[in-house]
This record gives sequence, structure tokens and C-alpha cells, in this order.
Amino acid sequence: MKIIVLVKHVPDAQFDRHLTGEGNTTDRAESILSELDEYALEAALQLIEARGGEAAGNKVIALSMGPAGAVNAVKKSLQIGATEGVHLSDDALAGSDAAATSLALAAAIRHLGADTPADLIITGMASTDGETSLVPAQLAERLDLPQVTFASSLVLDGGKLTARRDGDSHADTVEAPLPALVSVTDQINDPRYPNFKGIMAAKKRTITTLSLADIGVDPVQVGRSGSWTVVESAEARPARTAGTIITDEGDAGIKLVEFLAAQKLL
Repeated sequence: MKIIVLVKHVPDAQFDRHLTGEGNTTDRAESILSELDEYALEAALQLIEARGGEAAGNKVIALSMGPAGAVNAVKKSLQIGATEGVHLSDDALAGSDAAATSLALAAAIRHLGADTPADLIITGMASTDGETSLVPAQLAERLDLPQVTFASSLVLDGGKLTARRDGDSHADTVEAPLPALVSVTDQINDPRYPNFKGIMAAKKRTITTLSLADIGVDPVQVGRSGSWTVVESAEARPARTAGTIITDEGDAGIKLVEFLAAQKLL
């Protein structure tokens, strides 16, 4: 079994986020492997381990698109257990929105499947920077694959995939034939942490770097020129002002109602 997992290098949520450059793109100076992508990686690892692991010819390929620093997301994925790493990196990709991103990733996946197509493509439910959840569905459309989004459980039986999608008041069970594309939620599993053995093994793993030329994508199709949406301007959120303190002198309830009415909240 061959599974491709999409992993993203995103700004660390412990730090404030900033936009930079002419295109108002996200500053990725302090970035890490997206936490939500760790669930996708764990799902893939569990699937191949149930089928004999790497020794039985199964593989998990971690694919990331981004600038030079994004290779760290691939390295972390290898430390966790991925068998191969691929980094799609090209200056022309800077500023790509979801549509341009899905176009480039679809081309990369086709390139990786030229000899042996992937049986399954797994993504996280969203990226923790953009949080659009658009790329999985767009990828499935571009690759002409059945898609199952927001899966909270995943079972493979032969050439059929069965997933559960949990709603607020109900759960759906969805089936799809392989090959397919699945996005998984943070309820599907408990991701493992890199251990010493995994960290040492990752040093021997191969990371392949691909450019747009390698995957046959014209630079004008991606980046700002190929994006459907562009951030024209941005400004920092105003600082929070001090709140109104109501001192209870027997009329606090009346003052609270008057405040809410003044704010047109009543």
C-alpha cells in the first residue's frame, strides 16, 4: 500500500502571527509541523502497520509544499515514522492561495504516482494558518478521486474505505473505493511522538526536492498570478480597550441592562 500524507509547515501558535512582504503573506520564521497534520500521519502509519509495515512493501510518503524552511515539516514526519519525504519548493509558489496550492500539489501527486499511483491520500482537516479546509476537496476534484472529508474513523477492507463523519447530532458512515482522498479530524487518533529510534532512522531517510519544472507546472499558474484570491491590504487588530466595571451599589442590575441597551445588545 502506498499512502501520501500532506503535511504543512505553519507558524507556531505559541507566537503572534504576522503578515510580511508585498503580497501580505504569512511570516513563517517561527514555524512547525501543523498539529492537525500529525493526525493524518498517524492514520497512515496505523494503516500500513496493520498490513505488515514497510517490510511488507508498504510506504507512507510525507509531501510538503513551501519555502526552504518547510523541509523541517518533512523531517519531523520522517522522525514520526514516514518512510519517504518530498518537499515541493519553488520561489514562484510564494503567495499561492488554496486554488493555486491544490493545483501544484495535484501535479506533485501525479508525478509521485507516475510509476505506482497512491492508494490513498490523507490530509488533516485544515491547516492551522489558513484554516479554510478547501485544499482536500479541491485536490480530489483535480485528481478525479472520490473524497471523504472530516473523517473521525477510518477502516480499509480490500479496495474499499469506510469512514465515520461525526456531526453535532448524528454520525454518517461513508464508503468509497480506492484510490481515494481523505481528510481526518483531530478525533481520529492520538498521534505518536518521535522517539530516539525514529529520530536516528530519519537521518537515513531520503527527502526528494521537487521544483515546478519537475512536476510540469507553469509558474504563472501558481503564486499570486495563479491565485483566485489576493490579500490587497492588511493592518494589525486595534489594541483592546479597558472594559466597563460596574460596582454593585444595589442598582448593578439596572446599570447592566442600561449598558447592554446602549450597545444595542438588547
